[in-house]
Amino acid sequence: MVERSPILNMVCHAILIAGALTVCVPLYFAFVAGSLTVTEVQKVPLPWLPGNQFFDNLQLAWSKGNFSRTFANSIVVALGITAGKIVVSLLSAFAITYFRFRYRMLAFWLIFVSLMLPIEVRIVPTFEAVANAALPLQSLADILHLADLWGWISGHDVAITLEWNMVNTYPGLILPLIASATATFLFRQFFLTVPDELCEAAKLDGASPLHFFWSILLPLSVPNMVALAIILFLFGWNQYLWPLLFTTDKDMATAVIALKGLIPRSDSEPAWNIAMSGALLTMLPPALVVLLLQRWFIKGLIDSSK
Repeated sequence: MVERSPILNMVCHAILIAGALTVCVPLYFAFVAGSLTVTEVQKVPLPWLPGNQFFDNLQLAWSKGNFSRTFANSIVVALGITAGKIVVSLLSAFAITYFRFRYRMLAFWLIFVSLMLPIEVRIVPTFEAVANAALPLQSLADILHLADLWGWISGHDVAITLEWNMVNTYPGLILPLIASATATFLFRQFFLTVPDELCEAAKLDGASPLHFFWSILLPLSVPNMVALAIILFLFGWNQYLWPLLFTTDKDMATAVIALKGLIPRSDSEPAWNIAMSGALLTMLPPALVVLLLQRWFIKGLIDSSK
């Protein structure tokens, strides 16, 4: 039993206030820098009070960073990654938990071990695979010598070339990132807490596995899905390396890539006020998602810990 005392309350509140200041002070300085002129933002030390150019800098950052297009790209990519990860993870966790097949646990541990292979480690083979998604079919055609076989049948020299380039496309930005070992593990752990009597009752009622999944497991998993959706949306929105490597068309760039273009270089004007305004704009959508869904997020975390 934890005893309440004025001293303990003061210590706890001091720790909370210190943590809040640690998080909020950088955001405040970003807001201050985003409200100053180019001359004011170069002063040392940086002014503590905001200026009067905040909305002008926001408008300039929005137009200079082409955020009307890049925000749309980031929303599509983040939502696509979130939906893909949840769907794939739900189905894989359902299969591993409720189906008894050979090497079931081996498949689960292989999925879990993939946590040690982030996108940064497999970036080159992933790019090669997505740049030509038909490469496995091309390899199969070469192994089977289908070109020689068709040439022998038709009497003409034939070359079979299969190519499916997904560079600068939404599927290319989304599909390589939809697998999630973490989400699969969390859903599996939640499914293990579901009483076996529910599964037995569904069998007695003649429900198919998919009907049991859709009617019983899916409604029970809603808090966990929302909590994971928030985390996965932040993951998709903040992607930097993969869109940077994979997009060569500026119209397919994401908001984070556009923010990089606002950072002053050595041969350009030190417009850090515009860069800070762009940073505030870029962090706004994920912040709104967390604020609007924080109740579901906390509920999902509590339900997951039971």
